[in-house]
Amino acid sequence: QVQLVESGGGSVQAGGSLRLSCEASGNTFRRYYVGWFRQAPGKEREGVACMDRYGLFKYASSSKGRFTVSENGADTIVYLQMDSLKPEDTAMYYCAAGDDGDWCSLFRTDYAYWGQGTQVTVSS
Repeated sequence: QVQLVESGGGSVQAGGSLRLSCEASGNTFRRYYVGWFRQAPGKEREGVACMDRYGLFKYASSSKGRFTVSENGADTIVYLQMDSLKPEDTAMYYCAAGDDGDWCSLFRTDYAYWGQGTQVTVSS
């Protein structure tokens, strides 16, 4: 099992940047694919980006070109760099890990382990 803790959320003006971190404990990310999800009030939780065990990435159309996933080289922290933020990016952001296969996905049902979330608020 792996435990996940997100950090780095906050309030920023439109056009600004934030970097979210997802730190693993109890295990490293080496055997997991990792996804970033977000949930705005009254909306479904949606996939934003993910990274598989081989360092390949997928991005949702809403985040492509603005968000970047990376990790710290030690398989213990995965980052979500968010640039050119928009008010519609406002949401609670969650990281998640899964081990049901090699490739990551943007579907929440493919992930077994979740962090508690970190709030991102973008003002216009």
